[in-house]
Amino acid sequence: MQQVLIVIHLIVVLALVGVILLQRSEGGALGGLGGGGGGGGFLTGRGQANALTRATAILGAVFFTTSLILGILAGISREPKSILDRAAPAGQTAPAPGSAPAGSGGVLDQLRQLEGQGSGGAPQAPRP
Repeated sequence: MQQVLIVIHLIVVLALVGVILLQRSEGGALGGLGGGGGGGGFLTGRGQANALTRATAILGAVFFTTSLILGILAGISREPKSILDRAAPAGQTAPAPGSAPAGSGGVLDQLRQLEGQGSGGAPQAPRP
């Protein structure tokens, strides 16, 4: 079901981009192609503006509808999760508040290990 809606959604997106690029704007865009400025023609002048505006509105409504449906379908298949409800893996205990986990290998842990390996735990003077 979702795959079909995604394909429809992508087709609508491509059509919407195309219709928007065909509209005449102050910058010219692609709407100036094929116009010629003559009074005749199928999509010229006011008729073109009305048809493209109507097509843009319809494609926009279909785009929003498919977006909402895809969002709802994605929310239905998701089950609620909470960090608090997860149990810790077997054999592990929670670290004390404010302390890093053992074996995290952070810079402070490495400095503490080096400090403990020094002469009796006394701080050593830095070497030049």
